[in-house]
Amino acid sequence: MSHDKEFFTTFFSIMGGLAVFAIVLVIIALTLTSEVSDYKPDEIVVENIKPVGEVYIAGESEPEAAQATEAVVAADSGGAAAEPKSGEQVYNSNCMACHGTGAADAPKLGDAAAWAPRIAAGMDTMLANATKGLNAMPPKGLCMSCSDAELQGAIEYIVGQSQ
Repeated sequence: MSHDKEFFTTFFSIMGGLAVFAIVLVIIALTLTSEVSDYKPDEIVVENIKPVGEVYIAGESEPEAAQATEAVVAADSGGAAAEPKSGEQVYNSNCMACHGTGAADAPKLGDAAAWAPRIAAGMDTMLANATKGLNAMPPKGLCMSCSDAELQGAIEYIVGQSQ
């Protein structure tokens, strides 16, 4: 029985010492953290998510690149109305990835045999297919900013190159 009493005395002495040590650590931590008064989480978040760098195209000066960037941002955000793109521009920026390579069984630009049945279906059908998507082609070929007139211009460009 005396062994049990010795064990409990030693055990509670150690546990009491650890509790006092923990309280001392908490007091030290509170003292150290109370000195940090300039902590502003919003500024830290903004600093962490800002762009790392900028891209300049060869031959552009820094102000020209900034103006080009502002124009792209305005166009993407629905700001000032941008000039409509030509059919060739729409093709080169959105359609060429698949129709230039034949990816996902897309008819290639210039392949008259592949385009003949589509051309025979008529412009309205081709525009509807381009707008809604067909087979592996997503709606508008992922050119969500393209108007129907711009899509029609791209189709006319493809047809002109594929007859």
